[in-house]
Amino acid sequence: MTRRLLWVGGAVYPLQNVARVYTFVLHPRRKEAVLHFLKRTAITLLMAMAFTLFGGIASFLSREEGAFGGTLQFVWVISVGGLIYFLVDMLTVVTASSHFVMAVESNGQSTALVTGRPDHLNQLVHQVAYAIENPDTELSVRVERLTISNPSNYYFGNAVNMYGGNGNVGMSNG
Repeated sequence: MTRRLLWVGGAVYPLQNVARVYTFVLHPRRKEAVLHFLKRTAITLLMAMAFTLFGGIASFLSREEGAFGGTLQFVWVISVGGLIYFLVDMLTVVTASSHFVMAVESNGQSTALVTGRPDHLNQLVHQVAYAIENPDTELSVRVERLTISNPSNYYFGNAVNMYGGNGNVGMSNG
């Protein structure tokens, strides 16, 4: 932090635009990944079987031996390739580890995540809050950067939607 700027890697956040700084455990969406894999697998197998059935019916009606054999082989090769891709995609989420992170949210939609030891990150949250309240503060801390290739594979805490302005108490999980 220098002169009211928070540097996270190559990104700069003006401290007056920091809306929230907090720590949490970032968990992969394992259950959703498995369900998504099962759904994609079922659709792929149903489509391949449908092509096989229609190809068999068309071959029977045309009375030509093996007229659609090459096309059906192509459909099944593509289907198996797709299933392998879906399996690898699921395994990357299922085998991903959880991370203790500090999130820095700005007034816009950008969020920076850094990872490290829980005690170190909790102390860092207090230091960032102190820097926001005291503009002359300068601080240099080295933390690990967390790179997430697909943010939709992780839970980023609770999402709260409020409708209306009276009697909004508590949170519904469901």
